[in-house]
Amino acid sequence: MEIKLEVEVRAEKGTKKVLSTLRAGARIPAVVYGGEKPPIKIALSEKELISARKQGGVNAILSLKHEKGTETVMVKELQRHPVTDRLVHADFQRISLTQKIEAKVPLVLLGEAIGVKDFGGMLAVDLRELRIMALPSAIPQKIEVDISGLNLHEALHVKDLKLASGLEVLDAADAVVVHVTLAKVEVVEAPAAVAVEGAAAVAEPETSSTKGKKDDEGKLVKEAAKPGAPAAGDKKEPAKKEPAKKEGK
Repeated sequence: MEIKLEVEVRAEKGTKKVLSTLRAGARIPAVVYGGEKPPIKIALSEKELISARKQGGVNAILSLKHEKGTETVMVKELQRHPVTDRLVHADFQRISLTQKIEAKVPLVLLGEAIGVKDFGGMLAVDLRELRIMALPSAIPQKIEVDISGLNLHEALHVKDLKLASGLEVLDAADAVVVHVTLAKVEVVEAPAAVAVEGAAAVAEPETSSTKGKKDDEGKLVKEAAKPGAPAAGDKKEPAKKEPAKKEGK
C-alpha cells in the first residue's frame, strides 16, 4: 500500500534563512534521487512524514505528489536534531514496484527466554535488523523472533528465523541473532582485618605507682626518686609566684 503525501518543489538553495523559514512552519527540507531522473529538492510536513512512517513502518512506500508529477519512493535516510530529536532533513530514493531492492527490517523479540526466566541467565542481542532483498510491496514492517524456548548457552541464528516467501536474506546464515549466557556474578572480597596494637588490652590508668619509663620489651619500669626530690606522700612547698614583667617605660 502506498501512502500519499503532498510536497512542494524547492527551487531556491538551502540557505540558513530558507531552512529556518521551513522549519518554523513545521516543514522540513528533503531531496529525492535515484532512477533515471535528476534529483529534486522538496519540502514536506514533518508531522505528515512521521504519521506515514507510523502507519507503514520504516520501509513504507510513499507516493510524493508535487506540481511536476508524482514520485514513488522509500525513505533512505533521516537526519534529526541532536538535542530536540526533531527531523531536520530527509532523503528519499525512487523505487520501481517491479524491481527488487535492498532493505533493512527491524527484528522484534517475543517472549522471555527460559534460560533467563528460570536459570538466571542474561540475554545478549547480537543482531537488531535483517538485511534483505525483495520487491517493495513484499518488504515487511518487522520480523518477529520467538525467543521463549532459548535456554542457557543456546543461540538463535539467522538460518533459524521464520521468514515469509519472497525474501532473500543478505546476512550470513550462521550469524547470531540472540544468545543466552550465564550472568556474571562479581565476588567482592571482604577487607582483611587490620590488627591494632594494644586493641585487646585494657588500658591501665597511670598512677604514681605505675608512672615511669618502659624497658626494651615495653614493660613499665618504676623510676627511682631523684636526689633532693620529695618522697611519695611528702608535701611539696608551693613555689613562690614571681611578679609579671612589665614592658615599657
